[in-house]
Amino acid sequence: MNRAGEAGVWRLQLLFGWLSFVLAVPSIYLLLGLPLVMREHGWSGTDIGLFQLAGLPAVFKFLLALPVQRYRFQRGHYRHWAMVLCLLLAVLLVLVSQQAITADRLYLFGLAFAASVLATWADIPVNALAIKLLPQSQRVRAGGIRSAALFLGAIVGAGVMLLVQSRWGWQAPFLLMAGGLLLALLPLARLRERDAPDATPAPANPVFADWSGYFRQPGARLWTWVLLSSFPFVGAAWLYLKPLLLDQGMPVQQVALIAGVGGGVVGAVASLLGGRVIQRIGPGRATPLFMVGALGALLALTAAVGLQAGMAWLVVAAFLLASAMGAVSTLVFALMMFFSREHRQAVDYGLQASLFVLTRMLVPVAAGVLLDRSGYLGMLAGLSLAMALVCGVALLARRSIAVTATAPYRAADDQPQRPGI
Repeated sequence: MNRAGEAGVWRLQLLFGWLSFVLAVPSIYLLLGLPLVMREHGWSGTDIGLFQLAGLPAVFKFLLALPVQRYRFQRGHYRHWAMVLCLLLAVLLVLVSQQAITADRLYLFGLAFAASVLATWADIPVNALAIKLLPQSQRVRAGGIRSAALFLGAIVGAGVMLLVQSRWGWQAPFLLMAGGLLLALLPLARLRERDAPDATPAPANPVFADWSGYFRQPGARLWTWVLLSSFPFVGAAWLYLKPLLLDQGMPVQQVALIAGVGGGVVGAVASLLGGRVIQRIGPGRATPLFMVGALGALLALTAAVGLQAGMAWLVVAAFLLASAMGAVSTLVFALMMFFSREHRQAVDYGLQASLFVLTRMLVPVAAGVLLDRSGYLGMLAGLSLAMALVCGVALLARRSIAVTATAPYRAADDQPQRPGI
């Protein structure tokens, strides 16, 4: 690839990284940042808990992907879908900014739910476009950039935006988030998306044929087990890390600094470094290696709690856990791209994303029950045991993952399109 081609690919990577970031921040702010503001204004715990239902659309990406795949624009199919949905989300965020935290709570929930639907929906054509435009050799790097963008989005959405709100008021965060989305529209409009006719005839039952076709890919079933199980156990441990540190006597501000800002930065760096490792050794070898690394992080945290090793060791274990999350996220996002078929990028990505979110939401519930019955040590031991089983699944799947990651996707993969941005 010549220098002009490399520059074009880097511009694409930065654009898709920025889009991942600006689509993640609103959801994170609404679900993780805004509850603090709600509590300050007298919302009950039940009200705040019910408000979390606004995050449910993420489970139904597989349904939201269907119209994106089916209803095609004449030119620039995924690009136009992404632009329309990002623009609608920006308009909705401006609309939310014109309300107030004292507005009718059901109305606010409706706006937040609509914003969550649009952010979830827009993520589908954005990632389908990335899969379509980026050469196969760039998918691992794209996974690392996406993972890093989400970690940074967590820092901004659950931290920085709260500071913005406390200093400049209710409107400021929503207007900033809308502005970030609008910044992406111009480079999106300038993209040149090559439209190739779908060579596969429409099946008699298109919805189920699309989903069953995904599972008929070589290695897809084993990969799906890895997809379902690779992240939720380390993710559940991370979710309960803040309460753990608080219960161990760490001040609230230090917990926020270490588990919030510090963990986010470590996760972002690990995401980018994890991508380099995957490119060097290949996804097939990286899959069991990263799962073993996640198991090691869980065992380190379990040992620190069980041995009452002190706060310094807990902090080290926390950063190990953040590193494992970053590396595993990079691997998962990259492999989701490899297992998305040509002409089926949206529906395959949407299905995989729904499966990923489903277990990420369910496992913390089970972990919470385990925490109540056996304490932090029992919960972490249970998560470690489950992660050990995941390592076994990853070993079984490594060969089929390696074959899929090296199989040709389309004839033009190694000749990337000139992105025109």
